[in-house]
Amino acid sequence: MSVGAIIVAAGRGTRLGGDRPKQLLHIGDRSMLRRSVEAFDRHPGVDVLVVVLPPELVAEGPTLVGRTARPCHFAAGGERRQDSVGNGITQLPAEVDRVLVHDAARPFVSRAVIDRVLDAVGTHAAVVPAIPARDTVKRVDRDRHLVTATLPREEIWLAQTPQGFRRDVLVEVMTAGGGADATDEASLAERAGRPVAIVAGEDANVKITTSDDLRAARARVAPGPRVGTGYDLHRLVDGRPLVLAGVRLTDDRGPLAHSDGDVLCHAIIDALLGAIGGGDIGRHFPNTDPRWKNAAGLDLLARTVEMTRAGGHIVSNVDATIVLERPKLAPHVGRITSALAGVLGIETDRVSVKAKTNEGVDAVGRGDAIAAHAVAMLVPEAG
Repeated sequence: MSVGAIIVAAGRGTRLGGDRPKQLLHIGDRSMLRRSVEAFDRHPGVDVLVVVLPPELVAEGPTLVGRTARPCHFAAGGERRQDSVGNGITQLPAEVDRVLVHDAARPFVSRAVIDRVLDAVGTHAAVVPAIPARDTVKRVDRDRHLVTATLPREEIWLAQTPQGFRRDVLVEVMTAGGGADATDEASLAERAGRPVAIVAGEDANVKITTSDDLRAARARVAPGPRVGTGYDLHRLVDGRPLVLAGVRLTDDRGPLAHSDGDVLCHAIIDALLGAIGGGDIGRHFPNTDPRWKNAAGLDLLARTVEMTRAGGHIVSNVDATIVLERPKLAPHVGRITSALAGVLGIETDRVSVKAKTNEGVDAVGRGDAIAAHAVAMLVPEAG
């Protein structure tokens, strides 16, 4: 079985308003169109993509869609939906025998929905994902605004996409549809007398039609607070300085490390990287790189803060605990906190540094090591 996915993006989106087709509007960091194309490009069961665009945008197709892992072809939309889908079919390679047709205005389609449609189209000639109606459904005389009937709710299902078809059946029902308009391909199959199977859709597989839909979609992907945790530990050896956040505590006994061994800064770095999904300190500042030999922890922390800003987040607050037997840290906490706040770009009351001993337990408790734990929260940068 070879599967082609046709993503229909030829509409003008007039109900949404504005001067751009709605499928090109952004939801978060990318357009509605890209999100829909990516869902099928990532699916292992899909072999080829066809994107149907307004005729004047076909030449821009590769730019609008971006790079894809699967072959991606482009077709011009027609006057009616079935004309657009028909143009898309002509761009499918001859070996494609199963076709998925998806609305670009449904940017949140999941792999699970695509799986269910693909599984069913192996048995049925036409398949539609749908969800059962939850509300009481009324038939209304639109001219008089009067109810003419109450429909049995258990018989009402709300159709979604992608709709799946055997290629020969899809071509047949579109030809048989003649001049009648259709809002989806399944209705053409119904008119042609072809049975249409239902599989479970998802509530999240919404269609973006109105400005309220667009606002809800954007709120769904809006960046929120991010939290990361960090931890670092170093053995203590004679002849090394002990530095925490640039504050020099002792000169005669400090951490054994490639850099300055500042466990506090290193733990906070890992917390920040964790919050942005950026790996750990060893990935960005490896101890095999001579550039970081004796590098100051505050410098590495400043570089990491820049990484969070590049991703659109700033530090909201940091909470850290240093575990050390000696020297006592209480006299130094104020300077340490101020130094961290300066590099993190936040007020000192958003930085908490606590000191603990390990009550004589393990290497830290014996005074042979120092450790630090940190939690950091990031928030989206305004503007």
